[in-house]
Amino acid sequence: MEEVAKTLLRKRGLSNFFYFMSEEKNANQDEFAKLLEKDDINVPQVGDIVKGVVVSASNAEVRIDVDGILMGVVRGPELYFEDDVFAGLKPGDEVEATVVDEENENGELELSFRQVGQEKAWQALKTAFKEKEQIKVRVIDANKGGLLCRFRQIAGFLPVSQLAPENYPRINGGDKSKILEKLRSFVSQELEVNVMTLDESDDKIIFSEKDVWSKKQKHILEKYKVGMVVEGKITAITNFGVFVNFDENMEGLIHISELAWQRIDSLSDMYKVGDIIKAEIVSIDGAKIFLSAKKLINDPWKDVEERYQIGQNVKGEILKVNPFGLFVKLDENIHGLAHVSQLVLGPKEKISDIFKSGEEKEFEIISISAQEHRLALKLAGTKKKAAKENDKNEEENENENEDDKDEKNVKEKKKKKE
Repeated sequence: MEEVAKTLLRKRGLSNFFYFMSEEKNANQDEFAKLLEKDDINVPQVGDIVKGVVVSASNAEVRIDVDGILMGVVRGPELYFEDDVFAGLKPGDEVEATVVDEENENGELELSFRQVGQEKAWQALKTAFKEKEQIKVRVIDANKGGLLCRFRQIAGFLPVSQLAPENYPRINGGDKSKILEKLRSFVSQELEVNVMTLDESDDKIIFSEKDVWSKKQKHILEKYKVGMVVEGKITAITNFGVFVNFDENMEGLIHISELAWQRIDSLSDMYKVGDIIKAEIVSIDGAKIFLSAKKLINDPWKDVEERYQIGQNVKGEILKVNPFGLFVKLDENIHGLAHVSQLVLGPKEKISDIFKSGEEKEFEIISISAQEHRLALKLAGTKKKAAKENDKNEEENENENEDDKDEKNVKEKKKKKE
């Protein structure tokens, strides 16, 4: 009877139940049968979550005592030590695990931390999202759009736009291969992020490192006001401006239009990474600081009308040829625009065929707007040419009128004869 009981208990997942029956105290078979029929022992099934106490723990397996009557083991891929709850377990710790097999080759419960760990990870993500708490993620891969990250065993995405300023890949010219190379350098690193988007049904998780940076810098940002002058080092040069690092790891952008009063064609020709530059704060938008270097330079347009007047002929160097006109340099600070309509091109002539960058031409000033920093030009001599064309047209009209008169006189004389 003892062997039958042990077999039954083993099949019910209770192989570690201590059953002792001495010859001196041999229990009645009927009483033992009643014990089995009573069935007051809850037998865990596959998929159930059980609680237990760690008996032993190593990198290979964790053995767990369940309710003092069952022994369970977690091993192999089911060991998810990425979750803080399961990392560094020691005897006596209470844990939860999911049943994956009611009886393994040793007659023990086969358990897993995988499902429980995932549930706990999702709960931690939900809490972080709701409470706007920061969490740590590990970068596992990168693509041109950003970083693939993992929170414990749950994957999410960190877009390039949500990287902290110091990690943003600012590559001059926007070379995509260099940007990807920079992003891949973060693989295996841990980053502190906030959860921006969380959709468990679609497994869509978006992280933001920039939000965490903004919160840390908030107390520093509060001391900066529009109009303050800062000095810093250029950390990156792009097609649209330069980024400047100043004070306590703060960063601002000087847009290309705020670097100088005159037109700039190539920032890399004027500035280098590491250059020191002074600028005035012109706008603060959340954690974004916008700067202006030209506000610290005297505006050359203030006295432009003292040097140039409407109707004046001036020599200018063509800086750039566009389909709509020519950008012309009159001096180091004053540039003007000669619109294509003021260049008197022939029906089949192209502006790029007639004019070239670097050429010097004579232009006439046709309008000046100092407040808007605009000066309009036309090719010198086009007015006289137009006048000659008008004179020619008027002469042709007069000739046509004379011909009409002669024809009319002939018709009247012919009519009288008739």
